Parts: sequence; C-alpha cells; structure tokens
Amino acid sequence: MEVTVERQGEVAAVITLAGRLDLVSAAAAKRGITDAVAQGARRLVVDLHRVTFIDSSGLSSLVAALKAARQAGGDLRIARPNEQALVILQMTTLDRVLTPFPTVEEALRGYDGQQSDAGNRDLPGRR
Repeated sequence: MEVTVERQGEVAAVITLAGRLDLVSAAAAKRGITDAVAQGARRLVVDLHRVTFIDSSGLSSLVAALKAARQAGGDLRIARPNEQALVILQMTTLDRVLTPFPTVEEALRGYDGQQSDAGNRDLPGRR
C-alpha cells in the first residue's frame, strides 16, 4: 500500500492510497491518515482512484481514520472510488458517513460550504 499525503492549506489534506486496501495493508493506510490528523490536517479527502480492491479490513481503517478526524474537529471524505469500492460502500451503507465524491476538487469544495451533502450524486451506481 502506497500512502501519499498532500497538504491543502493549513487544515486540509488529500491522502492518495494506491494498491489493495485489505487486511495486509489496512494498518499502513490508517497510520498514514491518522498521522496527517496528528500533524494538524482535520479536513481529509481520501483519494481512492489508485486503489484496486477494498475489503472489510480496509473499510475498518477508513472508519477509524474518520473517527480520528472527527475527534480532531474535522471530517473525512472519499474521492474517486472505483466501482468495487463504491459497491462496498453502498452495500454497507458506509457511503452515508464516508461521503464519496466524483473528484478531489468537489470533496474539498464541500468543506467550504459550497456543496451540499449530496456530493456523491454523480458517481456511477448512485440513484
């Protein structure tokens, strides 16, 4: 699992994950995201466009990272999930708390109050 953190101003960060987000890599992903929170990033966007597969361990790491962000007074959003990730989020109803957005830019804009909570309406498979 490759984890890249790119700061966006003082309190925001885009975290790009690459590879499989599964039992083997979930701890590394969680650590990368929570480290960003520890360094002051409270508004997080996790870019999943390079993630090829997500299982329950991967989802758990995202939920734990969301909890860390919220405890710091922030939030975590998902950007550019592939079809498999989106189906998993929808099947588990985690798309209600890990809001998926079609682009990183839209997820970041949502933090500025420029977008409603319906940021995921343009994603494939959304009704």
